[in-house]
Amino acid sequence: MWPLPGLSLGRISSPRPGSFLLSSSPPSSPSLLPFPSLSLPPSPFPVSPSRLPHSASAAGRRPWHHAPAPPVAAATAAAPAGVPRAPGPGPAVPGAPPQAPDLLYADGLRAYAAGAWAPAVALLREALRSRAALGRARRDCGALCAAEPGAALPAVPLDAPGPDSGPGRAQGAWERLLLRAALRRAECLTQCGARRLGPGGAARLRLGGALRDAFRRREPYNYLQRAYYQLKKLDLAAAAAHTFFVANPTHLQMREDMAKYRRMSRVRPQSFRDLETPPHWAAYDEGLELLGRQEAGLALPRLEEALQESLAQMESCRAGCEGPEEQQSEEEEEGAGSQGGLYEIIAGHWIRVLQCRQHCVGDTATRPGRSFPVPDFLPSLLRQLHKAHAQVGNLSQAMENVLSVLLFYPEDEAAKKALNEYQTQLGEPRPGLGPREDIQRFILRSLGEKRQLYYAMEHLGASFKDPDPWTPAAVIPEALREKLREDQEKRPWDHEPPQPKPLTHWKDVLLLEGVTLTHDSRQLNGSERVVLDGLLTPAECGVLLQLAKDATEAGARSGYRGRRSPHSPHERFEGLTVLKAAQLAHTGAVGSQGAKLLLEVSERVRTLTQAYFSPERPLHLSFTQLVCRSAIEGEQDQRMDLSHPVHADNCVLDPDTGECWREPPAYTYRDYSGLLYLNDDFHGGDLFFTEPNALTVTAQVRPRCGRLVAFSSGGENPHGVWAVTRGRRCALALWHTWAPEHREQEWTEAKELLKEPEEEEEEEEEEEEMPSRDPSPEPPSRRLQRVQDKTGKLPRVREEL
Repeated sequence: MWPLPGLSLGRISSPRPGSFLLSSSPPSSPSLLPFPSLSLPPSPFPVSPSRLPHSASAAGRRPWHHAPAPPVAAATAAAPAGVPRAPGPGPAVPGAPPQAPDLLYADGLRAYAAGAWAPAVALLREALRSRAALGRARRDCGALCAAEPGAALPAVPLDAPGPDSGPGRAQGAWERLLLRAALRRAECLTQCGARRLGPGGAARLRLGGALRDAFRRREPYNYLQRAYYQLKKLDLAAAAAHTFFVANPTHLQMREDMAKYRRMSRVRPQSFRDLETPPHWAAYDEGLELLGRQEAGLALPRLEEALQESLAQMESCRAGCEGPEEQQSEEEEEGAGSQGGLYEIIAGHWIRVLQCRQHCVGDTATRPGRSFPVPDFLPSLLRQLHKAHAQVGNLSQAMENVLSVLLFYPEDEAAKKALNEYQTQLGEPRPGLGPREDIQRFILRSLGEKRQLYYAMEHLGASFKDPDPWTPAAVIPEALREKLREDQEKRPWDHEPPQPKPLTHWKDVLLLEGVTLTHDSRQLNGSERVVLDGLLTPAECGVLLQLAKDATEAGARSGYRGRRSPHSPHERFEGLTVLKAAQLAHTGAVGSQGAKLLLEVSERVRTLTQAYFSPERPLHLSFTQLVCRSAIEGEQDQRMDLSHPVHADNCVLDPDTGECWREPPAYTYRDYSGLLYLNDDFHGGDLFFTEPNALTVTAQVRPRCGRLVAFSSGGENPHGVWAVTRGRRCALALWHTWAPEHREQEWTEAKELLKEPEEEEEEEEEEEEMPSRDPSPEPPSRRLQRVQDKTGKLPRVREEL
């Protein structure tokens, strides 16, 4: 088997200090990544293949961009002389047993790495088909063998003595029945697997943990979309991309690729379809949509199909719990040698199978791309069914479904009320009318497994977290109820409202009137992040926007000139420092009001950032810049890049390892960052935070006038900016430091340059009165008093929280 490639993101490049990109982007380069990875497959659109990961050289492979690509026919015929044969097994013969999915997938990646797009497509598609066939065979063989006479396990409760358990001649008969039934079941499964899957059965086709995860994340479709793109099959590429994106909605690269596919005129809208939508979700969503349109008669078949497909999906999942890969994962976790004797080993394996089976309900109720299941999926589906049946007059079926709901929740008031209404409308009781048989079987089997797991918890020290909220208390042993109740009380409830920040957190904080805490770190899914609103009035935003505009127009005289953004060729970048603004104001090129406000606002941001994050340790401004990014008209079609790629502000982010190296060329002395937005009349341009892998978005913030986003500058807060596709986005970017030696000297020079003569005289008087001034920044309260005394006007009122 060809070794699977490891994680690789390509070489990190740094166009300028403090900006770190995932890869460089020369226009002629054909691919984001030179070799596929299980975590970050590539984009089909032009970016640079900077280097190969180490795994690309394993077993004598050559880099794909140097290897000759096999012809399309290489997937189905022998390669001509001089042309390398496509790696991997040949195509599947109709009716032949499926080939091993792991071998097909690995060889598909090998063909992909060699640039053999057609063979890669054939191998990857066959790997998907083989895995699906393996799942179907397990499910069917499990159902067949469970019904075979002589293979049924003895139905004796675990907590009740068997008929042969006492002393006497028949002692041990139940044990012999159990082991004989297990042997018969194993024989049946082996023979059925050989018929369906070929010699070796399911054991020959088992998947390792990494491959199972890759298929669950739909990684093959990420490679397929690139291969289809290279083959000019854009509709298939879009379908594969959409299929991957549904299961990975926070994948940044695929999000960009999807946007580009949608802008392609040759890609039809119907191409964006999920090729792996589970049947029960497709039926469920359509049924709910029809119910919402008051078309209960049309919704009923789809809802019934959703229920039956859900039960079938659970059976497939349960069959997989007994598969070889589950046993393999146990060996990987516990080692090949197991402690204990025969019965301990049997019990341990059986407990793991039961735990896996119990979680199949949650797996079935979890939509692709979601982390958590739909709560009470089966009961909620039954509620929809009984209401729909009632709407079309099928009262008998309505009663069956509402009685099934009561099997889960016997005290459900809404279900009991509906049941009484149906009974009243039906009149006389009808014999044989009861809950659905499929739901009765499901609940009885589930409760039996729960009893065994709770028994194992009580007597064998096993662990089990019951996934179902409807489990009756009587199923749980009395000795465990108190402990489980205590654990539940310790668990934070999802519906608990967020607690306000204690006032002690804002010790000695003086905020401007109207400044509000919009989101804290918890709400932003990170650490040391905050969003504050109301730092600027609309008038102040207008003054700073006019300053940026005037500075742009004065560029020919002052040397300030807008240029292509260093981060994107599709945007124009304009940056104005506080010193440049003061110099322009000093020469009359721009108004002094805007330059002074720029200084005042930067100090306002510094004060609030220090008060929120570092009240006991002074922060100093290290760099301040008024930055505007403008979309270049005519260059936004099929755009796939970011306005500012994902990076951290004081360290070099390495998404391969999740590390952030605090070393040059990063500005290692920066401790906190801030972005104060001036406008929102543009398209795109939202700030987003990611995980250290630079792919998974954890929070997103929309700019607006007066909104400050402040955060620590380290690797705990990777962030980027979505592309600005229309208009002009302006913000004040500020970085703060604890190190006084890295204080922004230009800020002090700008302040001196903008001083009025009367202010200089007042400062001289103050210096005579206060010869030993504290070098640290003066508190807002003192500055407020000075401003009021000098101007005679009451500025924006500050109040203590």
